[in-house]
Amino acid sequence: MKDSEKIIILNDFQDSVNNWEPRIGAEFEKFLNRSFPDDQNAREKVKDETLRIMRLCGDPATNENTDTGLVLGYVQSGKTLSFTGLAALAKDNGYRIIIVIAGISKYLVEQSYSRLERDLGVGDSFKRRWLMLKNPIKRDADRAQNAIDNFKVYGEENDRIVLVVVMKNSSHLQNLVDILECINLDEVPTLIIDDEGDQASMNTKAGSNKKKGSSEIETITPSDMSAIYRKIRKIKSCIPHHTFVQYTATPQAPLFINILDNLSPKFVQLLEPGEKYTGGKSFFTESDQILIKEIPYNDIPTEYQVVDQIPESLKEAMRIFFLGVAFGEIEEGRHRNRTMMVHPSRQLKYHKKYIEWINITKDRMFNFLHRENDDDESKTREIDRFKQAYAELHMTVDNLPSFDRLFTQLKRSIHSTEVREINSTERHIVDWKSNYSFILVGGQALDRGFTVEGLTVTYMPRGKGVANADTIQQRARFYGYKMDYLGFCRVYLEEEGINLFAKYVEHEEDLRSRLNEFAISNKSFDCWPRKVILDEMFNLTRKNVLTDPLITRKKGSFWFYTKIPHDNEENIRHNKKVFDKFCHKYSQSFNESSGDPDRTEDQIHLIADISLIYVYEYLLKELQYSFYEDSLEFTRVRTLVYSYLQLNQSSEQNCNVFLMKKGDIRERSENEKNNRINQLFQGKNPKTGRTIYPGDRNVITHNLFTVQLHNLAIKGRDLSNVVALAVWVPNYMNDDSIIEQLDQQ
Repeated sequence: MKDSEKIIILNDFQDSVNNWEPRIGAEFEKFLNRSFPDDQNAREKVKDETLRIMRLCGDPATNENTDTGLVLGYVQSGKTLSFTGLAALAKDNGYRIIIVIAGISKYLVEQSYSRLERDLGVGDSFKRRWLMLKNPIKRDADRAQNAIDNFKVYGEENDRIVLVVVMKNSSHLQNLVDILECINLDEVPTLIIDDEGDQASMNTKAGSNKKKGSSEIETITPSDMSAIYRKIRKIKSCIPHHTFVQYTATPQAPLFINILDNLSPKFVQLLEPGEKYTGGKSFFTESDQILIKEIPYNDIPTEYQVVDQIPESLKEAMRIFFLGVAFGEIEEGRHRNRTMMVHPSRQLKYHKKYIEWINITKDRMFNFLHRENDDDESKTREIDRFKQAYAELHMTVDNLPSFDRLFTQLKRSIHSTEVREINSTERHIVDWKSNYSFILVGGQALDRGFTVEGLTVTYMPRGKGVANADTIQQRARFYGYKMDYLGFCRVYLEEEGINLFAKYVEHEEDLRSRLNEFAISNKSFDCWPRKVILDEMFNLTRKNVLTDPLITRKKGSFWFYTKIPHDNEENIRHNKKVFDKFCHKYSQSFNESSGDPDRTEDQIHLIADISLIYVYEYLLKELQYSFYEDSLEFTRVRTLVYSYLQLNQSSEQNCNVFLMKKGDIRERSENEKNNRINQLFQGKNPKTGRTIYPGDRNVITHNLFTVQLHNLAIKGRDLSNVVALAVWVPNYMNDDSIIEQLDQQ
């Protein structure tokens, strides 16, 4: 299938974020010392990122704040460490309550609680600086109120802060609401951290609700809200002064929910991973996919294909894994665990099948290798297969010991590896200290939030399902800080899965570059033009969290032109300044275009051949159009140009710019009912016979991006020097796209 794109766009809004300057205090310093005792570069990076996030949060010295923000990291890149640091810095700066809304399972809550307790050093000193409450109930309200009151009375001499870790579950969140309603929260600045903020927190009834106008979004009824979303809104409403920070690696849902939803972010901050992080680029781009192995179609059991014995590709994956375990054990566990993850399906029946296959095969491998007779045919065949796996590893591991050296450890490595099933019917908790090597088999429980220690080999014979981009990316548990042992890593995927993850890398990097470019502007996130490029293999996110339908556009050349360039006097003045500055800058480049000598003055134009990047920077990025359709389509054009430039950085790309009527004013009338320009383009003249003028629509260079600048006066109104834009986008710059249709308010 030919590659194509989806571009999803929202309107532009104008606002700005007021920053304050947080201080680094004792608690944050202790966190840094505890987390980075020997890595000064990592310490400075985390310090700078945490300070940037804190600046965007509400100033604790003010009386009221209800902002929502988004912090975006990569999968398995250290988001928990980031929000732990943010909690420490919040304490240093006067926040009195910190609420961490953790995962949707008991295991994830335990995981978050333990990490916070460890990394914040809770209980390490005589003075108990943290009152930690896990899934609190109403009787905990007095303890929380007491901690708040003591600070008000004794100040920093008794600066105990309340740290709540609560499961993202309706009943647990309601318990928290009950507590908050019992506490006096006036002048109590609170930080709410929503871990995996795109999961479960979004309103899953949004897509089925009757579409509401902008003025109605904040007044939706409880019946219009999913349970967890309703509880989170209630928590926010209980606290007059709070900042709600969403942490996620897959931001599609929070970015594209209705902009007036109070979970729509007002600021964004990107996290950059440490130098040893290996993510999508490491596996699918920089390694030339040498770490990626394709699972043959015949090895994948489905409803339509019976596979009655363990696939050869799974046995190959197990051999590569066991050799890696043997290496680690020879090195005396330099890395604290080695794990293989098998992720076959959401359906439990497949988990049972794979568990059975893996246990039987593990025992057979051990028994074959344990036989004393070296001439035993079964033993010889098994050794030969392990030698093939060794050759595979040798391609990516420079310091790999000899096969004979690994073989002396291999039998023990196979025998000692623990095989575990991880799903809704089995316990999620893995005691990583109890054993060195594990093979974990599961489905959704091995997705989002589940940290797999020392994961080297992943076997994932599952299809794309409904192909929601964020859901698929959360399966990438094989990302993480693996640079020290990346050569031992292998990821087994079916063909479509390989393509999906590779395409997601392009989508993710494009999205992050757009967000990063905007983040430094210091504007409210309301101003960000919501747009992403996404391969047609994907859906953006769950449809049930989006209120607005998507419009599909097919590949092909097209005209964009402004319909109402005169609806805002400030924009008219701004665009004329941009027009004049651009024309002056490139005045020496414009020449009269060729044409019939009998053309009228209205039909004689100037043309210039200018670098596309300069046209983008000095013209397309600067012009402003506020009419809904114009803003939407113009944003789409800018996105196409930006993306094209990003993909073609190594070559000089030019375009043609036409100054219609040499930049002088042309008169145009408007429609009395909707104020649109009746006809921007002048038509062909004459309509029959010898063509003197081909019409404005044919004033283009067909194989180049072409811009027409029109300077208009509006008949019947005291409006002149109105800059209207017309753009011809050639076929090669426009793939299939999707645009989000919004209310025209």
